[in-house]
Amino acid sequence: MKAVVYTQPGLPIQDPQSLYDAQLPTPQPGARDLLVEVRAIAVNPVDTKIRASRGGEQPQVLGWDAVGVVREVGPQVTLFQPGDEVFYAGAIDRPGSYSELHVVDERIVGHKPRSLDNASAAALPLTSITAWELLFDRLGVEENGGKNQSLLVIGAAGGVGSILVQLARKLTQLTVIGTASRPETQAWVQEAGAHHVIDHRESLAPQLEALKLGPVDYVISLTHTDTYLPQLVEVLRPQGKLALIDDPAQLDVMPLKRKSLSVHWELMFTRSLYKTEDMIKQHQLLDRVSQLVDDGVLKTTLGEHYGTINAEHLKRAHAMIESGKARGKIVLEGF
Repeated sequence: MKAVVYTQPGLPIQDPQSLYDAQLPTPQPGARDLLVEVRAIAVNPVDTKIRASRGGEQPQVLGWDAVGVVREVGPQVTLFQPGDEVFYAGAIDRPGSYSELHVVDERIVGHKPRSLDNASAAALPLTSITAWELLFDRLGVEENGGKNQSLLVIGAAGGVGSILVQLARKLTQLTVIGTASRPETQAWVQEAGAHHVIDHRESLAPQLEALKLGPVDYVISLTHTDTYLPQLVEVLRPQGKLALIDDPAQLDVMPLKRKSLSVHWELMFTRSLYKTEDMIKQHQLLDRVSQLVDDGVLKTTLGEHYGTINAEHLKRAHAMIESGKARGKIVLEGF
């Protein structure tokens, strides 16, 4: 099967060996696995982070967002059958989806939204899981809850922010404030449903005060948390909650003590990494997101379509992700 691979970690994306086209054997599904014919993928920051840090003698396959059609099922599969259209984000400890055929555990797979084409659907799985778990599992916000409370999202124009703002606006009563620094990204966040958009290049507290928003109850920081942390402590209400997904080199949480602030870390791969008892919740979550899309409540966060799935186009996508200027999700479609 066709695949895009690499072996040596840490190469600059311009290097011919940073990502290259290859032929690999067809993977075989395990007991609860699906063998999926990949139709479209999306590129995430985790792809670039793994490429920078993890390699091996054998070709490594990245990719943790996919849409495809089930071709085979393992003997213990109960949720899907051949021919089903699916979407999912996969598991970080297994080969990724930059390949024509891909094996994935059924418990972290959802039925693709019927109302979306493959590329539009590919933009959603990883970020939807991350955003949902941040809001409802980590912070403990209840659906239709959050009345008279507020949520500040740092870096709201990226992949996770784009769906998080929608979820918070559509499924809760929170006042949603997103940050973005350029006119086009500010407009993107506004369109996603934020009540207010502020600039994270400027001091946050004065902007919130100018909007008469006062201290916020929740902050979800999606980027540069260590840089923003003093400001986040300042703008959070006493006993507020901070959630994050990025990888700061250091994070001094002592300043949170005075306000009794709590910290919540989110990694959407935790359930699949540890085969937790509630692993199937990601299947249920994705099916719920799919239904919300088909009902017109949520919309795709596709930002740009980079063409067919090959090394040249994926290198361009990685370069854009590494630039920090991506808006929404970058997708590729077909081999």
